[in-house]
Amino acid sequence: MARPDLNLLVTLDVLLEECSVTRAGERLALSPSAMSRALARLRRATGDPLLVRSGRGLVPTPRAVELRERVRGLVEEAEAVLRPAPELNLATLDRTFALRASDGFVERFGPELVAGVGGAAPGVRLRFLQKTGKDARPLRDGLADLETGVIEHALPPDVLSRPLFTDRFIGVVRAEHPLAGAKVTVAGYASARHVHVSRRGLTEGLVDEAFAPTGRRREVVTVVDGFGAALALARGADLVATVPDRHTANLRHGMRSFPLPFRSPEVTVSLLWHVRLDADPAHRWLRERVTEVCHFD
Repeated sequence: MARPDLNLLVTLDVLLEECSVTRAGERLALSPSAMSRALARLRRATGDPLLVRSGRGLVPTPRAVELRERVRGLVEEAEAVLRPAPELNLATLDRTFALRASDGFVERFGPELVAGVGGAAPGVRLRFLQKTGKDARPLRDGLADLETGVIEHALPPDVLSRPLFTDRFIGVVRAEHPLAGAKVTVAGYASARHVHVSRRGLTEGLVDEAFAPTGRRREVVTVVDGFGAALALARGADLVATVPDRHTANLRHGMRSFPLPFRSPEVTVSLLWHVRLDADPAHRWLRERVTEVCHFD
């Protein structure tokens, strides 16, 4: 079955309002002959004459009267669909956004983000999801609206990103640790006991790659899956936690931080989202809030 020409809805709407082929043609910038052909097509499509001669004018048939309000509503709805989205009203915005991020990101930037979003848009709720891997499926399937992380490989074409900040690794120990208060050397760093962060349970990572040119190895005695856990262990025992500086700033109160005695590895943390949400005004607004929190921290 052939699909109907939906352009005829606009023509029918104007014809039923004007009840005149000439006036309808003037409104639609069509000649009287073109309007007559359009009316003929509408009669064939509906199986009804729609407008019939009465004296010197045209009057609607009962079927046309029945269709008038329905057609008007359909045309108005179509016009609304094809208009640009209305201006974002934060005061009335009612929406929940899921942000997939590491515990360290939530601990560091979450409180300020929640406060800023809540102050500007009281009806917006943020749901933080634990990030256990780098699979893009949660973004693609709509389970997460945004994601933060370090991009290690080329992203799929349907995932967009922007850099948030670059972070440099530092060493952290408790105040009572032998390395606290002293300039940490390569030998001192190598001789200490270390807690390593790896979601996959590995005992080596970026820090060990950067440390390798010194010809030494560090002794990793425990592995955890988050920076907060690493700092908690270092706070309670003589362990060195090597963590990103900005990521963990509010988790290190009362502890001693020191620059690494070798070229410190750097990571760039990015914000990721699916291309289908790129033009969404509310989503764009939230992306800007996340960027501001990270840039102006």
